[in-house]
Amino acid sequence: MKMKELGALVLLASMWGASFLFMKVAVAELGPLVTSAVRVLLAGLALLAYALLIGSRPDLLSRWKQYLLLGAINAALPFALICAAELHLAASLAAILNATTPLFTALVALGWLREPIGWRKGAGLLLGVFGVSILVGWHPDSLESGSAFYTAAGLSLLAALSYAFGGIYASRTFTGTASLDLAVGQQLAASVWLVPVALVTLPEHLPSMATVWSVLALSLLCTAVAYLLYFFLLQSVGPVKTLSVTFLVPLFGVVWGTIFLNESLSMNTLLGLIVIFVSILMVTLQKKKKLLPTA
Repeated sequence: MKMKELGALVLLASMWGASFLFMKVAVAELGPLVTSAVRVLLAGLALLAYALLIGSRPDLLSRWKQYLLLGAINAALPFALICAAELHLAASLAAILNATTPLFTALVALGWLREPIGWRKGAGLLLGVFGVSILVGWHPDSLESGSAFYTAAGLSLLAALSYAFGGIYASRTFTGTASLDLAVGQQLAASVWLVPVALVTLPEHLPSMATVWSVLALSLLCTAVAYLLYFFLLQSVGPVKTLSVTFLVPLFGVVWGTIFLNESLSMNTLLGLIVIFVSILMVTLQKKKKLLPTA
């Protein structure tokens, strides 16, 4: 990997890691549905504008049913779940829990595709469960927030599970589809689900400038621009090396949460992060595959 590609990979990870910070800021005023709806709508429109600018004409209508399902399980549902979780969960912990997506993908592949799990994947899955237990079961926030903390952690894990279904569905349904078309279709389809329900949960007061800037950064930088970097890496270094972003996103999530939100970084968090990293490595080492982004 050349320095140009390495820089793009680190920048992509930093953006997706920052998305958890921006969600944490925005959801406090806008709520999970409005935050997620604005994110996918602005990102989808920005990606569509970029596609038209470079002379691309995404074919969305011929497969609108498939795009609606993809937008639901790979964007609308997980985005809303993560936002809901961050009402009671630190951004850094949400980022780490979201990194379990490859572990859930292995389980979904077993049940859906009958893809066998060898000893290394099996051990990695068990280790991943142990890592999540360290983060959730032994974290001091769980003692302070009670059931709200565990519910939030569960929502984050459900989002990772949704990403797992979405990634496998996309790989089976959209074979040969251009990545830019897929991204535009997914985000706009997600907005079809989220915008109507978000309209009934609009906040009573205008959001602060901090929230406005957070939503803009979440939509345009962490989603639209991040997808373009993702496309560049897929074309330049391939899906296997691009998958290494999975390991960097939670690191940046922890760093940004600690610096900008003053979130505590306990030994349990560090230990859980390391254990989950090792488990992901064990699960993905045998058979690396192209996965859709998870932030």
